[in-house]
Amino acid sequence: MSEAASPLRANLPEFSVSEIAGALKRVVEDTFPFVRVRGEISNLKFHSSGHVYFDLKDEKACLNAVIWRGTAQKLKVRPDHGLEVVCTGRISTYAGSSRYQLIVEQVELAGLGALMAMLEERKKKLASEGLFAAERKKPLPYLPGVVGVITSPTGAVIRDIMHRLNDRFPRRVLLWAVPVQGERAAAEVAAAIRGFNALKADGPLPIPDVLIVARGGGSIEDLMAFNEEIVVRAVAESRIPLISAVGHETDTTLIDLVADRRAPTPTAAAEMAVPVRAELLSQTMELERRHLRAFSRAMSDRRQKLSSLVRVLPRAEQLFAQPRQRFDIASEKLGNALRQNLNAHRTHFLKTSALLRPRPIARHVEVCLQRTDVLGRRLTQSHRGHLAAARKRFESLNRILESVSYRAVLSRGFALVRGDDGGLKRAAAAIRPGERLELAFADGQRAAVAEGTPTPKPARKPAPQSGSQGSLL
Repeated sequence: MSEAASPLRANLPEFSVSEIAGALKRVVEDTFPFVRVRGEISNLKFHSSGHVYFDLKDEKACLNAVIWRGTAQKLKVRPDHGLEVVCTGRISTYAGSSRYQLIVEQVELAGLGALMAMLEERKKKLASEGLFAAERKKPLPYLPGVVGVITSPTGAVIRDIMHRLNDRFPRRVLLWAVPVQGERAAAEVAAAIRGFNALKADGPLPIPDVLIVARGGGSIEDLMAFNEEIVVRAVAESRIPLISAVGHETDTTLIDLVADRRAPTPTAAAEMAVPVRAELLSQTMELERRHLRAFSRAMSDRRQKLSSLVRVLPRAEQLFAQPRQRFDIASEKLGNALRQNLNAHRTHFLKTSALLRPRPIARHVEVCLQRTDVLGRRLTQSHRGHLAAARKRFESLNRILESVSYRAVLSRGFALVRGDDGGLKRAAAAIRPGERLELAFADGQRAAVAEGTPTPKPARKPAPQSGSQGSLL
């Protein structure tokens, strides 16, 4: 029977590898033209080309999946490691590695519970870094000059904000247009926040005093861009105070936790940003009125106090009566006092002038000159005597020094011997064979080498470690 089957096998048609691969591809794609597959994302890889590669797995199997770049840019849910999703697409094969794979066209969360678990885990991670701490939140300016708004340029959000700002207190508004949902939304919102903070003080655009990140309401999937880590970190890094106004009052995103203030609606964000101009004017006018009343009351009190003091003070005639009387008495005595003073000075001058005669002064000067000459001669003689005694003492000491100096010894035929370390050699045993020597004579120096073969220097003992205790042996 086997012999009969051999010719039948020989008649089977031959296929190339490509033909087999193409046939399998057609069978698989015809059998599974459109499927929904539920599983957990693993081995996620965002390729530089824009394509996304990952595996869908459950407890028993694993399925390769790929999202082409055009599809990945339109996804509402961004793939993440460990996220349970439902992928919609078609089954195809990849002949290059003999495997089948899911071409994903749509990604949905497997359930609200999985999404909330992912958000809770991300929230705990960011909270552990201190991004949600209350002490790092900045106060809002009372009256900002420029308000920066980050939102979609179309829709009711920007109109509501502008309308509320114009009603309360018109301010200059800088709009940074961004998409508020989709794959690019998170990255562009983060770039807008960092872009406002990067403005220069001397640039063409002013730096906003406060920022508003706003979006209308929607599902949790629509608000996912404001839960992304890149947006949360951009808000935490912002030096400009930021108000979050994402969704409705019941919606809570991670940007609400890191923002300096959270507004329930975009309209409420505009109310937080600026005060009411009419109320501010009313308060200012009331403060002005209170200030004027206080000033008038203070001036009235001081005027009344001054009037009371004026009534107590004496009149000018009473104040100047006694000084005027003392002046009259003093003026009457002034003439006699001046005449008496003049007579006293004239008498003293006459007595002094009688003593100032030329002859006594000349005699006194002559006596002083004679004493000066005598003292000068005595000083010269004394100086010469001291100088001669000091010279004799110096010569005596110099003779003693020369007699005990080593140079006198060298002049008698002796020499000083120094080793290569500069030390004196006082004995022949201190000189090593082959050591370089320096001989000092009375008239100069010469170098010499000791006879014999040089001996190696003994190895230096290692220095004891600091703090160690030496041995007593």
